[in-house]
Amino acid sequence: MFTLLKTDQQTKARLGRLETDHGVIETPIFMPVGTLATVKAVGQADLKAKVQAQIILGNTYHLYLRPGNAAMHEAGGLHQFMNWDRPILTDSGGYQVFSLASNRKLEERGATFKSHIDGSKHQFTPENVMQTQRILGSDIMMVFDECPPHDSTHEYALKSMQLTHRWAKRCKTEFENTIPLYGHKQFLFGISQGCVYPDLRKESAQAIAELDFDGNAIGGLSVGEPIPVMYEMTDLVTDILPKEKARYLMGVGTPANLVEGVARGIDMFDCVMPTRNARNGMIFTWNGTVNIRNAKWKNHFKPLDERFPSELCSTYTMAYVHHLIRADELFGLQLASVHNLMFYLDLMRIIRERISDGTFAQWYPETVKRLETRI
Repeated sequence: MFTLLKTDQQTKARLGRLETDHGVIETPIFMPVGTLATVKAVGQADLKAKVQAQIILGNTYHLYLRPGNAAMHEAGGLHQFMNWDRPILTDSGGYQVFSLASNRKLEERGATFKSHIDGSKHQFTPENVMQTQRILGSDIMMVFDECPPHDSTHEYALKSMQLTHRWAKRCKTEFENTIPLYGHKQFLFGISQGCVYPDLRKESAQAIAELDFDGNAIGGLSVGEPIPVMYEMTDLVTDILPKEKARYLMGVGTPANLVEGVARGIDMFDCVMPTRNARNGMIFTWNGTVNIRNAKWKNHFKPLDERFPSELCSTYTMAYVHHLIRADELFGLQLASVHNLMFYLDLMRIIRERISDGTFAQWYPETVKRLETRI
């Protein structure tokens, strides 16, 4: 599935390739989030032609609740349902379930929770989460895990991690005892946890590595802990996870976070930030971040950046986009969302080029500073 092509000599940055039945994914890669079978404000045609997304992400929790397993099975799986013929990764829903702290009950068997939509009661177990992802038909499935709060005590984080490991074993057993439903191969990734505790992070990384999944993820980061701690935990875990398998840092993050993650050996990222922040007027550029809602752009009749090939940068003025976003016009949300995703994927393309030509180590520190600038 994964081929490691090159590792940077001065950092842990890696160049790789993920091969699936729906296409090849060049890594490092960012995956746009299509939680409910859609990347918000961005159509599939734009995802392909403009964003050039190689893979997108769907969410088991949300798709299980609606449209539901029966409708998804009848549709022929998520690819057919949303008319997307490139790879898809589905998150197991663990993070969503455990974010419902006041509406769920955690047991060895699984997690019982109330729907955020209508309050109806449901239970997720490692087994039925695997079954749901078989119905979704994603190319990459994720194990069911618990994502503890970043401020958990060591005692709670330890028990949570141990439960995640037991659930991971059950997920793998169910995965191996079931078959894909739609004629294409599916892969299963494990998730390491451990909160902000180095000893637990090491133990979890080793335990998940020993279960020999097709790839491995780092969960439970970018959930409120200080950014330096996120980097520290990532660096620690990538020293342990197998080098010959893809490494996925879940739910991360800003452009600078992505660059720093790559430098620490991460191959895959996802985050709602580029589209969620776009809808609030935050635009990411090679010179830093722009809040297009600010009054200073009201009479700025120039493109954002004529060098970058998005419509927002090369076709429309800052004043026009400022007006659209302030007026909550749908076209403004679409322009900003497509632009931010184009930027994220362009960032990953440049990262791959820099790793390939051996200049990543010299390039990335100054790039991080520039990306963190507020314009």
